[in-house]
Amino acid sequence: MISTYEELPASGTELLALDARAVRTSIDVVAGVTSGDLDAPTPCEGWTLRDLLEHMIVQHYGFAAAARGEGDIGLWKPQPLSADPLGEYRAAAEHVLATFAEPGVLGRQFPLPEVRDGIIIPGTLAVSFHFIDYVVHAWDVARALGRTVDFDDDLLSAALPVAEAVPRGAERERPGASFAPEVPGAPASRLDRILAVLGRSPGWPE
Repeated sequence: MISTYEELPASGTELLALDARAVRTSIDVVAGVTSGDLDAPTPCEGWTLRDLLEHMIVQHYGFAAAARGEGDIGLWKPQPLSADPLGEYRAAAEHVLATFAEPGVLGRQFPLPEVRDGIIIPGTLAVSFHFIDYVVHAWDVARALGRTVDFDDDLLSAALPVAEAVPRGAERERPGASFAPEVPGAPASRLDRILAVLGRSPGWPE
């Protein structure tokens, strides 16, 4: 996960809109999940689709809590899926989008207890973290289902520099790192480049 950089690819207001679009795409992708899919492998090494959805749900609530200034690490602990995982995911996604839409959210300081043993960062930077996570996680879910996901060019153009700003090196090798080491090669598209930079093989599961 990135910790600092000076130039974001969009203004704060634009970034909120981009984040909302990525999250709503993830809602559409998750809507295709059935109970029989939950044990399917995902591009996230060692995670089933069930694990991934539990992670995505708690991350939405964790970022919403951070927007309120709450830094309790317990709020970021995944919980078992309910009997209605699709409804549960949609509720979590709508919750964080409603929180991010509150006046002044970008001017707040977000405590992120999962990142580097706990950091506090400006709201605009925190939203960029959430944005890139849900571009990638929407793709993760789609690939676990054997499908593809489409994003508009402007969204991918904004997401690529955020992905490129994520630190490389030994930090990617740490247990629990947000992203795996960069996948070498010459990706064919912006989305493929984003995925490769953040440790996904664009051709997964090949």
